[in-house]
Amino acid sequence: MGPYLSLAAAVLLSTASAQDTDSSRPQGFAGTAAGKAPRVEIPWNRLYDTDELYAHFDRLVAARPDLMQLEAARGKSIQGRELRVYVVSGAKGDPHAKPAMWVDANVHGNEVQGGEAVLYLAWYLLENADTNPRVQELLANSTFYLMPTVNPDGRSFWFQNANTASSSRTGQAPIDSDRDGLFDEDPPNDLDGDGHITRMRKYVPGEGDYDLDPNDPRRMVRVTPMDQDLRGDPADRSDRRGDWILLGSEGIDDDGDGRINEDGEGGYDMNRAWPSSWQPPHVQRGAGPIPLYWPETSFIADYILGKPNIAAVQSFHNAGGMILRGPGAEGYGSYPRADRAVYDSIGEDGEHMLPFYRYWVIWDDLYTVFGGFVNWTYEGLGIISFTNELWRANRTYPDPENPPSEVDPHFFDDRMLLGDGFVPWKPYQHPLYGEVEIGGFKKDVGRVPPSFLIEEETHRNALFCIRHAAAMPKVSVASTTVSPLPGGLLSLEVLLRNEHAIPTRTALAASKGLGRPDIVTLEGAEVLAGGQALDPFRPERIDLVERDPGRLVLEQGIGGHSDLRLRWILRPEAGTEAVTLRWTSEKSVDLELPISLRPAPPADKETDS
Repeated sequence: MGPYLSLAAAVLLSTASAQDTDSSRPQGFAGTAAGKAPRVEIPWNRLYDTDELYAHFDRLVAARPDLMQLEAARGKSIQGRELRVYVVSGAKGDPHAKPAMWVDANVHGNEVQGGEAVLYLAWYLLENADTNPRVQELLANSTFYLMPTVNPDGRSFWFQNANTASSSRTGQAPIDSDRDGLFDEDPPNDLDGDGHITRMRKYVPGEGDYDLDPNDPRRMVRVTPMDQDLRGDPADRSDRRGDWILLGSEGIDDDGDGRINEDGEGGYDMNRAWPSSWQPPHVQRGAGPIPLYWPETSFIADYILGKPNIAAVQSFHNAGGMILRGPGAEGYGSYPRADRAVYDSIGEDGEHMLPFYRYWVIWDDLYTVFGGFVNWTYEGLGIISFTNELWRANRTYPDPENPPSEVDPHFFDDRMLLGDGFVPWKPYQHPLYGEVEIGGFKKDVGRVPPSFLIEEETHRNALFCIRHAAAMPKVSVASTTVSPLPGGLLSLEVLLRNEHAIPTRTALAASKGLGRPDIVTLEGAEVLAGGQALDPFRPERIDLVERDPGRLVLEQGIGGHSDLRLRWILRPEAGTEAVTLRWTSEKSVDLELPISLRPAPPADKETDS
């Protein structure tokens, strides 16, 4: 961070810190325009580099240490930056014993606004933790593991250096992308030193593929043999040529191999490095030599595998306005029907919460991704997982299907940014191409929301996370029934209910034996038989277990919005008044319930008066 940026950040954060402790202002943000002032003010009309992003998270921790902690900063990126995971949960109970949602962002360095979406999620939860009953319930019964940036090296490079909208995507380990024995030796170059990597074009009268648009010389229009002459003269349909050629991004042939910009900084893709459907680099570019090879992916895998309570996953990317689920490759096949129903319920809600977004299957609707992160978290761990591609450029217009940008790409920039997103063309003497012009859109135009829409984008996506998290399993005991049997025995029936949409064991987890099955134990009496009750009206119909009926292992768990009816035959010891039922599950809060063994008295019958 340069000295001027460091000073500006220090002023911003010191001012905000003073606001954080201003007791004269009402505290806590109610989420509506007329609500209370936020406890922690964060400007949402800008994006933050890695250090500033972490600083805002630390402010939230300082403001609400009872609800949020920095749980892990032991990981290091290739360049030695901290890999941070923050934990947000209600003050009561072990956060790691509650169903949890993992949310990360910025696996690609240039996909920056995902970091702000994670920050907004943390901020919104903390601001509403004392006032909004639904947030209170969510934090009381669940946990969020938040990783603001998977790729802090790429994020920092994108902010601090000249880039295009698409550069600084990868991690920053030196890679020999062009296989010439050298590493990162031919990146794009900021030739005119204006802080932007734009495009180059050259005037070649009668020998080019493009002409200047007569209505706007900033634009290039492709010329084909079937085009009419843009100057109004009849075209020779056989040999009509343009006067300009495009030469790609700003750059020179740094390594003298006759090519330009073919070996830029970094080159590994952490969203191609996961075990699920992984393929080597000659099939899937950026995958690395083996799955989980990179320190960032290894850190995340270790963390998630150490948290079996994670029941939901969200990973933020950009751009395109998509809510994506796996499979990433056609060869995987189809997900189980029951799990697809859960995905569809959340994803279709997302289409209504995120205007102009589309709920898609990665390989079928977008393109093939081998070794993708959310494919691994579902296909390898059985966790319902989404990737959101934040921002769709057409979002800037009321009718995204017929945007003016299709006709005039400068329409929005000229009218809503007053031209600030475009670097005007200017001459440059190139060492290889001679006289060229350099100009084009800046790095934060196209893939990144304009400043006035950042807050809307982050809010909608953060609330989509909350919608997903609110669907994590919540198991309760709906009823218990004790009935006497001959010989002093008792029948105990317990109805367990999953109140939410995500099952305690996804269909994939159950079919592949992923994770630990749910377990129900009964203590305090001799258990002679037990199992799942198959018919509430025929008590003799029980799917009896063969061994240890006092400890039922439930590989299938409890489905979303579903009931599980269990029945036991007990021989209580003399004087035994109650038994203890315990339910344990990786993806829901454990239950422990004493159950009285006294049969319920018969209901009073009405008598004639």
